[in-house]
Amino acid sequence: MPKVLLLNGPNLNLLGSREPEIYGSTTLKEIEEKVAAVLSGHEIECETFQSNSEGEIIDWLHKHRGADFLLLNPGALAHTSVGLRDAVLGVEIPFIEIHLSNVHKREEFRHHSYFSDIAIGALAGLGVKGYLLAAEFAVDYIEQKGNNNSGS
Repeated sequence: MPKVLLLNGPNLNLLGSREPEIYGSTTLKEIEEKVAAVLSGHEIECETFQSNSEGEIIDWLHKHRGADFLLLNPGALAHTSVGLRDAVLGVEIPFIEIHLSNVHKREEFRHHSYFSDIAIGALAGLGVKGYLLAAEFAVDYIEQKGNNNSGS
């Protein structure tokens, strides 16, 4: 069964209560459940992880390097972490970068991401819908990959 990873960075465990005017009122658990429902409807396994520790995130990603796709919301690590960027490159999992808020309408330090240039695509400012669109893209990507490999 294909596997998609849903990886969330620092402070995203506070979703639902942290700055709801920016991030909305949906909790991370609710987002994880919605994404898993999209994927399971296509017989794709979803494995989720969130940590406030960059090292834990990198270690978890290394352990799951055989996954088929990655949905990544690096949170603030998007703007600071060369280490996580190197880990994402190292595991060679295709991925979409996700941000709940439109980082380009916020503080200038949030305008640069260490992930956008290596991602298949990036979704920012769409709230929870961004996660669901990324999950649908992952489904399409995995199905296309499967169809391309079936004739080999």
